Amino acid sequence: MAEGPPTEFKLQRIDTPVGPVALVTIDNGEDHTKPTVFGRSALASGQRALAELERGEWRALVLTGKPFVFAAGADLDEFPRVRTREEAVAGSRAGHELFGGIRALPFPTVAAVNGACLGGGVEIALHCDARTISSAVRRFALPECFLGIVPGWGGTQLVPRLVGAEIAVRFVVENPMRQNRMLTGAEAVEYGLADRLLEPAEFLDESVAFAVELAERGRLDREPADLSDAAEVTRRARARLDDSLHGAAPAPYRALDLMEGAARWTIEEGYRAEEEATADLLLSPQAQASLYAFDLVERRARRPRGIRDAEPRTVRKVGIAGAGLMASQLAALLLRRLEVPVVLRDVREEAISSALDSIRRELAADVAKGRYDDGKARFLASLATGSTDYDGWDDCDLVVEAVFEDLDIKRQVFAELEQLVASECVLATNTSALSVMEIGSAVDHPERVVGMHFFNPVALMPLVELVRTPATGDAALATAAAVCERLRKRPVVVEDAPGFVVNRLLTRMTTTLMDALEHGNTVEETDEAVLRLGLPMAPSVLLQMVGPRVAYNVLETMHAAYPERFPLSPTLRHAAEGRDEIVVVEQRRRSVEEITDAVLAALADEIRHVLEEGVVPEAGDVDTCMLLGAGFPFFLGGITKHLDQAGVSDRVVGRPLAEVRAAAPVRHAQNRA
Repeated sequence: MAEGPPTEFKLQRIDTPVGPVALVTIDNGEDHTKPTVFGRSALASGQRALAELERGEWRALVLTGKPFVFAAGADLDEFPRVRTREEAVAGSRAGHELFGGIRALPFPTVAAVNGACLGGGVEIALHCDARTISSAVRRFALPECFLGIVPGWGGTQLVPRLVGAEIAVRFVVENPMRQNRMLTGAEAVEYGLADRLLEPAEFLDESVAFAVELAERGRLDREPADLSDAAEVTRRARARLDDSLHGAAPAPYRALDLMEGAARWTIEEGYRAEEEATADLLLSPQAQASLYAFDLVERRARRPRGIRDAEPRTVRKVGIAGAGLMASQLAALLLRRLEVPVVLRDVREEAISSALDSIRRELAADVAKGRYDDGKARFLASLATGSTDYDGWDDCDLVVEAVFEDLDIKRQVFAELEQLVASECVLATNTSALSVMEIGSAVDHPERVVGMHFFNPVALMPLVELVRTPATGDAALATAAAVCERLRKRPVVVEDAPGFVVNRLLTRMTTTLMDALEHGNTVEETDEAVLRLGLPMAPSVLLQMVGPRVAYNVLETMHAAYPERFPLSPTLRHAAEGRDEIVVVEQRRRSVEEITDAVLAALADEIRHVLEEGVVPEAGDVDTCMLLGAGFPFFLGGITKHLDQAGVSDRVVGRPLAEVRAAAPVRHAQNRA
């Protein structure tokens, strides 16, 4: 990981009618794209500023951040350098000493949260007497449990004391474990974590005025929250964690222990308990996997590899072939983010009407959530049109095919489209498993054909698998990537191979589970075998969400390419036909532990093939896909980190998956299908 710019605590004097107010700005001298973080040098700078605050004749302190960023928490680049418990304890204690010093200052202190405020940023703000927060803030959170650790600079002790056990559990544990949900400024005030919601224009001036007000009338008269229910609240929270995590991740359980302890400990005792918890967790496999996953998602996925330096085409209008669920979701997203005309085409008029109604409902829901006003929603809805013919498609810059997963139908759609659209229009398919090369085989200019595999639900799932065929041109790929960026999606470039990455691995897992069912195990047992890994959804629920028919179509594609590893399942075929009937071919039940082991072994084997075929170049690309496209938990590191740590890779593959590479780029794997 690259060294980031050093963070400093910059002290400035502001003369006010009540006397000098200290304005301390947390700043690293960079713009908002490089957030301020707290590493060793930052904490040392904070101690120097604290010494000046302790010896000066100050009437109040206002602590704020550079434009758009308050503070993004601990410097994660320093975590891999922590090798011993003693180093972990020292890092936690250094934060406690600085933040505790701010809490002990003899004059009122106000944290002016002007922008993104995460982890240690929230914790330093909590050590102030009061907090103002900008209405523009969109990221206010303690994400530590999401990363396999706990808030280690006072968060588990101060949040319960401030807002009570119920809200503390939600903020410290449950929000992070729900895909790292973050609060807006308004929600932070609603939670009781901030005192005043201010508009951005006069934010700093009004925050200083608030500090002056406190200096005049004294500190806020705030009683600690009643924590008499802390034991019961945390007991119920542990039960909910058991339902979702099955004990697979220790961090959220440890955070609950710390918050329960806050009801009976002094703040100093709580600090010591946080330090011990930090030392226990930071060196754990789950924390190491989580930090690896965080780096993949927050850094690597924001800079997709494999896209050559080509100028993307400007997209002023988009056509969507199809008007089903996926097509309508795509249309709504394109309207929200691109704000360009979107035209849909389907062979059924009722499908078009249903899709347009669905788009209008989604936009109305955005209005209800306050994302924009009714006039903006009506304008966006007016940009969506549809019909059973191709009127208005001649000036599309991008077309996304989203019809049923049938190769002949998709091929026919592409052949029709090429006759209608301009020669520079990019032709994309949203196929989930079929050969993009084969879909575009009827096209005279295959260089403009690319795969854009979105995941359901489109608005929520961040991944797009950008599928490059041997013929895909650099401009088409760059255009698709640029559209993904505007849609706020994370693209991963994959080669044109059956099932690409996510569906290929999920289908291999499904075949293992179907085999268990067909040898006498129950659905409850196969669900438990996967849930105990900490996955967010039971396989039986995921199957219903994806649709058994779609899942079976993908299995057929994978079976045609790799029949030995992807046998056809009569049970899945029955589900696709609408029959809830398990076909037991032989009674040979396995324990839940044996099914889990079989799933992990199958995944390790299939990932080996994905890497050796060159579908993606490295294990990190597989993990990025599974994190963003399948919801695999951070504490598994996607999946390959867990397989390597647990020794499954060595047992199945003979070496860590992190070391597996293709002997040479494989650009024709799909041709086996």
